[in-house]
Amino acid sequence: MSAELLSILALIVMFVVATLFPVNLGALALVGAFLVGTLAAGMETDAILDAFPGSLFVILVGVTLLFAIATNNGTVDWLVRAAVHLVRGRIAAIPLVVFVISALLTAVGAPAPAVAAILAPIAFGFAADYKIHPLLIGLMVAHGTQAGAFSPISVLGGIVNGVTSDANLPSDNVVLFVSSFAFNAAAALVVFFIFGGPHLVRRGAVAVPGSPASDTPLASDNAAGSGNAPDAGGAAPASAAASATGAAHASGTARVPGGAGSPAGGPASETGDTGATATSGGMLTTAPGPGTRTAAKPEPEPEPEPEPEPGIGVGVGVGVGVGVGVGVGAGAGGGGLRLTPHQALTLAGIVGLCLAVLVFKLDVGLTAVTVAVILSLASPKSNKGAVEKVAWPTVLLICGVVTYVGVLQEIGTIDYVGTSVAAIGIPLVVALLICYVGGVVSAFASTVGILGALVPLAVPLLGTGALGPVAMIAALSVSSAIVDVSPFSTTGALLVANVRGMHRDVFYRRLLAYGAVIVVVGPLAAWAVLVAPGWLG
Repeated sequence: MSAELLSILALIVMFVVATLFPVNLGALALVGAFLVGTLAAGMETDAILDAFPGSLFVILVGVTLLFAIATNNGTVDWLVRAAVHLVRGRIAAIPLVVFVISALLTAVGAPAPAVAAILAPIAFGFAADYKIHPLLIGLMVAHGTQAGAFSPISVLGGIVNGVTSDANLPSDNVVLFVSSFAFNAAAALVVFFIFGGPHLVRRGAVAVPGSPASDTPLASDNAAGSGNAPDAGGAAPASAAASATGAAHASGTARVPGGAGSPAGGPASETGDTGATATSGGMLTTAPGPGTRTAAKPEPEPEPEPEPEPGIGVGVGVGVGVGVGVGVGAGAGGGGLRLTPHQALTLAGIVGLCLAVLVFKLDVGLTAVTVAVILSLASPKSNKGAVEKVAWPTVLLICGVVTYVGVLQEIGTIDYVGTSVAAIGIPLVVALLICYVGGVVSAFASTVGILGALVPLAVPLLGTGALGPVAMIAALSVSSAIVDVSPFSTTGALLVANVRGMHRDVFYRRLLAYGAVIVVVGPLAAWAVLVAPGWLG
């Protein structure tokens, strides 16, 4: 048996073993790369290790470490509440906004993995706090980044145009961009309806924390008969919670979605004077007024509290920042958005990461690690344990599989499959199979690398005049990029590493299933719409 066929068989065996036994697929893939590379292909160990994706490893570790710190200190929750302010509480708009922002950033030249690395942790914060299906919000990030990925000024758009130019093939930037955007937008629309989008629309608007309007129930809440209580995935604002329950005991805090709610597990209280209210990072702290009466249930002596940090007001409502705890707001709109100094520093670090990657073209992984280390040094106690929150099993999984695919490319397995397909001789069938090869391989390997390898394979076919070169290049590009929702691609791996609101293994399996569907449907749809009708040149 040839090394190419043996490597394909080994890949199938690895997937079967990882499905039947609790063994990390990445570890199996590293073993497979070692055995197949040395025994079947005679590769040196150094050549095998060269296939290890060091850049992807640093991206996964750096980004998850940075946002573990941001989660610990409440910055992610602050961003979630700020986003809800921007959409005026319309939760159904959040997935669509995430899609549009992702597409815009990649369309203006940002690499898709960099955009996913920045947006995924924040988007999953929306999902966790407002009960949005994690697959819905995650796939909006993934399909959004691919929707803008082939604009004339984007990374992939420039590469495809360069490859087609080198092969002396005609190209059309507009067709390429519109095709990619249309297919990914259609996929995002289907995802929206499958994973709970209509339910989000029916929920209407939730009360926006910190706004004066949040003191009264929203019309959509009244229609649902929910009053000021949080709905299935929303949150009652701090001021509404205070008016409904009075003020909590001075030592009581509660963790609530979106930074609002009522103390959980504490004694009931009645009051004639509402105390001050503060929210930060999803924590609600209320101080009783002078007329507070607390239920007779005895309470343990409160623990001594650490020296409070001064609050930093962020101009929402008319509030007065007072240096108590995490920042106390009084007056109209007192539950406004506030940042502690460390949250402000973290937010500045995230903005700095965006500028460094999108403007100055610095490496996203190394920049994220740098920002994370600076934040850790600035506040060692609050960032303790962040390293343990890095998704190490996911890092092993993704890096192991990508290493094995790199060995396949070194052996020549990818070229072997492509050449075998091209030898069939029926133009339309060959075009479909090349699209499938691009889709299947790109789900595990670099989209850029696959396009660079497969476009030259299509040159003899396109030279016959049986197929339109513009249509074929567009279909191959869509087929190779739309499958980047796979958990083995960089974008998919970042989704798995940053997921919130669902167990990571469950999310991985569901994303893998969705990716498999896209691998089957995506290339077929691209071929059927762009190539088979023959309406494009």
